[in-house]
Amino acid sequence: MKRFLHKYGHAWVFLYAFIYLPWFFYLERTVTTRYHIIHVSLDDYIPFNEYFIIPYLFWFVYVAGAVLYFFFTDKGDFYRLCAFLFTGMTISLAICTIYPNGTDFRPIIDPDKNIFCAMVAALHKVDTCTNVLPSIHVYNSIGVHIAVMNSERLREHRLLCRASFFAMAAICLSTVFLKQHSVIDGMAAITMAYCLHDVIYGSAYESSRRRAAEKVPEI
Repeated sequence: MKRFLHKYGHAWVFLYAFIYLPWFFYLERTVTTRYHIIHVSLDDYIPFNEYFIIPYLFWFVYVAGAVLYFFFTDKGDFYRLCAFLFTGMTISLAICTIYPNGTDFRPIIDPDKNIFCAMVAALHKVDTCTNVLPSIHVYNSIGVHIAVMNSERLREHRLLCRASFFAMAAICLSTVFLKQHSVIDGMAAITMAYCLHDVIYGSAYESSRRRAAEKVPEI
């Protein structure tokens, strides 16, 4: 047990769930009527396509799979990925708390049309059209792809990197083709990812790491 705790002591990071989940469900429960509508004209030109439910749900596998992979293989990459994901998720919840928001363009779904429509209808029963800005689906997908491209182990595998990019792009597109999010939600998530990338993966991170290394006395 002691050896296990020493090897996987970084599991403490998962305690973030006790912050995120209660906060998220509180917003889902309370933001129901009075909220700001996120809607731009471009949203009306994007057709609903129920087949995008596949990449939309694949998001759970994509994100969880990446987190678990780095948890068991690279503690440094695990910490950076979680820092990226959890920082953005916290900012998103803070925005939704201060600025309650939602969409108003979900279509009426006929669950008997096909299995994909049935899946979308089931999704609508458990996922409200509120707390959408910025899109966590988009933000976390970008975060996972960034982690893959910054991993010394994974970035050498071109096929895997291309598959990751395809998964990220498909998930981002699914949010608007399923009418789960406005284009504005996605752009806000991209902007947030761009800003946090430099802090966690870019020059700001490298500079802080070099300064920390310089402070370590030689033995």
